[in-house]
Amino acid sequence: MRILATGLLVAMAFVYFAARHYEPAYPAIGFVRAFAEAAMVGGLADWFAVTALFRHPLGLPIPHTAIIPRNKDRIATALANFLRDNFLIPRVVARRMRRLDVAGAAGRWLAQPPESSGRLRHGASRMAASLLESLDQEQLGGMIRSAAANRIRQTDIAPLLGQALGAAMAEGRHTPLIDGMLRWLAKIIDQNEHLIRKMVHDRANTIMRWTGLDETLANAIIDGLYKLVADVAEDPGHPLRAKVEEGLERLAFDLQFDIPTRLKVEAFKADMLDNPALSRWIEGMWEQARAAMLRIARDPDAAMTGKLGEAVRQLGQTLQTDPRLAHMINRFVRRAAVGTAADYGDGIVRLVSDTVRSWDARTLTGRLENAVGQDLQYIRINGTLVGGLVGTTIHAVHVLL
Repeated sequence: MRILATGLLVAMAFVYFAARHYEPAYPAIGFVRAFAEAAMVGGLADWFAVTALFRHPLGLPIPHTAIIPRNKDRIATALANFLRDNFLIPRVVARRMRRLDVAGAAGRWLAQPPESSGRLRHGASRMAASLLESLDQEQLGGMIRSAAANRIRQTDIAPLLGQALGAAMAEGRHTPLIDGMLRWLAKIIDQNEHLIRKMVHDRANTIMRWTGLDETLANAIIDGLYKLVADVAEDPGHPLRAKVEEGLERLAFDLQFDIPTRLKVEAFKADMLDNPALSRWIEGMWEQARAAMLRIARDPDAAMTGKLGEAVRQLGQTLQTDPRLAHMINRFVRRAAVGTAADYGDGIVRLVSDTVRSWDARTLTGRLENAVGQDLQYIRINGTLVGGLVGTTIHAVHVLL
């Protein structure tokens, strides 16, 4: 653009000298000469104005030139103040964020990601995979294990278990648990029939063994146990089921309010956490999660076509259709933005100001020219053409008068 603007100015100079040469023979060419003459004046004036912003024209220390390098610190302060007064005031951020539907935008993007997001997704995936692979897995696994154990140690799980059990019983969700216990008990009886028979045989006297009554008694005991389990399973109002439910209710109460029971649970929790097997289990869970994250990161397209992709799309649809969830997320984002502006606004302003101040004059000039230089060259071109039109108009008025 600079070459084009300068070339246009040079072209006007050639036109001017050519028009002056032929004007005595062809008076009408005076309009061309007037256009070229005024165009040179306009082009040179705008060249001087544009150049004076960034440096001394022709290297001459003309007053009020090289404006930007001479006022670098003042520009830094003004830019920082502009950011602080127009963008980083909490009430301004809150007002602007109130107009944004972050949840809706995120929901639309998750439900139907645009085609252009592929490069972004792959770039983020490569970065995530590199980050996961670069971490010290042994040290990280130990940190995960310690963090999980410490979190569990700090949590009083007895009341949580009691509340969960109480809520399950209030909604009738404990019934499958009892049915499962009965099925488990039936399997135990079936797998241990020989132990029952041996127990009866060992405790029977000689007459019972000789007459075979011990076998008959063992069969009766086994059949009675099977029948008892079947009756409890089939009859929701069976007294034994009621006793079990009563015991569960008592357990739920004790877990929440009985100090000795809670202490027993805490002691059991401590023993479990001190067990190396639990540490290995937690570490194994982390390794499985890490491996899954690596698979997703290395092939995000494949992951997005599976269950994870379906879950992400479902989340996107939920964000668009659930106003309560959308309101909650938008409020959280708004509060986070306002909090960031309140807590770090001054730091951001200082960062901008100090960064601009630290640049040397050449760096600042180069970056501003790269940002707005093209438009400034358009100003030169427009000045050349507008100046030419003004010169033509003035020449026309001179000829007519």
